[in-house]
Amino acid sequence: MNANTATASEYSLSLGELQSIQLTKLNALLDHASQSPFYADRLHGVSRPLQRIDEIRQIPALQKSDLIASQPGMPGRIFELPKSQYTRLHQTSGTRGFPMAVLDTVEDWQWWLRCWDFVLDAADVTAQDVALMAFSFGPFIGFWTAHDALVKRRSTVVPGGGISSEHRLRMIDDYGCTLMCCTPTYALHLVDVAQRAGINLAENSVNRIIVAGEPGGSIPAVRSTIESAWGARVIDHTGASEVGAWGFGSRDGRGIHVIETEFIAEVLRFQDDDPTSGEPVADGETGELVLTNLGRLGGPAIRYRTGDVVKASRPPQRDTRFLWLDGGVIGRSDDMIVIRGVNVFPSSVEAIIRQVEPTAEFRMIVTRDQQMDQLAVEIETDDSGGSKLAGLLRDRLAMRIGVRCVPAESLPRFQAKAKRLIDRRDAPAGN
Repeated sequence: MNANTATASEYSLSLGELQSIQLTKLNALLDHASQSPFYADRLHGVSRPLQRIDEIRQIPALQKSDLIASQPGMPGRIFELPKSQYTRLHQTSGTRGFPMAVLDTVEDWQWWLRCWDFVLDAADVTAQDVALMAFSFGPFIGFWTAHDALVKRRSTVVPGGGISSEHRLRMIDDYGCTLMCCTPTYALHLVDVAQRAGINLAENSVNRIIVAGEPGGSIPAVRSTIESAWGARVIDHTGASEVGAWGFGSRDGRGIHVIETEFIAEVLRFQDDDPTSGEPVADGETGELVLTNLGRLGGPAIRYRTGDVVKASRPPQRDTRFLWLDGGVIGRSDDMIVIRGVNVFPSSVEAIIRQVEPTAEFRMIVTRDQQMDQLAVEIETDDSGGSKLAGLLRDRLAMRIGVRCVPAESLPRFQAKAKRLIDRRDAPAGN
């Protein structure tokens, strides 16, 4: 195994061994965090050192609203070291409010890269790989951590920022790229670009694609479409600017493993958005993922509510013993829509759409009529495709969802996280 990869034995640790590692790191983290003004109150009354991992539930769950500073764009409140100790500044994506700055020390950054080693292991990345970074580099941390992790592994990294999609496809051939990093949406977009340019993606040199930022990498219909068009294996990855690079895709593509040597994961059910009400769900039941990062001392996130809805278990037959999330991130707790009494996640709708239109751009629009949420889909397809999609949505979700066909190239395109859920529930009637 490459010297820069994660230690092979980590993947086979028993639950008891994992919890012993976690407990040691957690107590050290709590000692550090207790010196900060932000955590002093949150840790008040917590008996330390903790003797068992489940004692972490004495600490109130942390919500994103708890982190946000008084002014937009300022660092989150957990980044409390002197400014001179931080060497990296990035921003959250801002998909649910103003972007928030996140800071990292030199040591924090090395921890990020260690977490990325698990992702690169899942993709079998070596020093012989040539990786195309198919996005425009901005302040979003995921791009930069992926870049530096690949450099650390001595792979050749090809930056693809500031150029057109067709130019990026040409770069794959020019430099013999074997690996590509992008969002699932952008991988699908490149399929359309290649078709228009007369490029056969299945004949190029890319044989693995690491996707992140959206749940598509673990949605079978999305995954199979990308793999079929590219002739490449898709490796899913999950992370968050506030927490770290916390998960890597299973080799069968059916879910995500949590990097439990670097994170403590809880799957909880909250009531009425009360952060003190979270109760663990049974194995295989859905709940909200709550994470504690164990190595980012310059910005510790202790019991952070990610908002990700997951279904966790520890199947004994899996090669990797880390907690497994069946289907990856199923949806977002704040994205769930109740349509005529049925809970609907946008990822479920996308999975159905991709069975009819594998690469077409679309968006979902939520409105409210007489206190009832309504969902409609706009999609770039013809009447035949729209009719087929409407029927499949009705059959799979047991409800009628309006489908509106729109002209090709009329909907927005995305290189980073796609914003396909348009919430118009607060818009005046008729808008």
